[in-house]
Amino acid sequence: MKDILQDVVAKTHSLGFLSLVKVTGGETTTFESMAEDRSVILTAETTSNVASGTFGMPNLDKLALHLKNPEYQKDAKIDVVQAERNGETIPTHIHFENAAGDFQNDYRFMNQQIIDEKLKSVKFKGASWDVTFNPHVASITRMKLQSAAHSEEPTFNVKTVKTGDATDLVFSFGDQSTHAGEVVFQSNIEGSLSHTWAWPVAQTQSILSLGGDITMSISDQGAMQITVNSGLATYNYILPAQSK
Repeated sequence: MKDILQDVVAKTHSLGFLSLVKVTGGETTTFESMAEDRSVILTAETTSNVASGTFGMPNLDKLALHLKNPEYQKDAKIDVVQAERNGETIPTHIHFENAAGDFQNDYRFMNQQIIDEKLKSVKFKGASWDVTFNPHVASITRMKLQSAAHSEEPTFNVKTVKTGDATDLVFSFGDQSTHAGEVVFQSNIEGSLSHTWAWPVAQTQSILSLGGDITMSISDQGAMQITVNSGLATYNYILPAQSK
């Protein structure tokens, strides 16, 4: 339980823009979230079921503090507590208790009716991905260098450029009226883009900095997906293209 909780917090709260998660149990457990400005939509699925019912996880900063608490690092009890509500057994909170039993906390869930209302717009109709690849660590570092040089730019542009028989994916910052720069983010990719789209720098870089196996997919319809496989769950971050 602790491992998956730490994983979810690391892939949501630590990013700085996903503060509320909807959890749905079944054969596997799914997680959904969305940034307040709708710049990022997250759907995730675990490799095995770790929860039952549907509920919300709010105030992830509190959950993060409990998980980091030294009192709960060795032989602690971390359990999901259930209760009867209107004839139905539902998860209500996580109970934390240290090995000695003299230090404890309860982290409360949000009930299904409230979480359904708050995250009812978390929907992605799907897209056909024109470019899919696994970004190199060096490419992510080079992107960070360019964004640091253009810290005034909230978005970056993505395009494909044909060089001989190869196609490169290019990220650019700024434009002809400002300081400008670009970097070949991925060389010799398969597929191409006919449009140049803009995406938020901060959110993209935060997701690319997460631990796990990363796959990026870009659609000419104006959507980008960054998939992070942590080993415990697969997280799909959808970023709609933005107007510059």
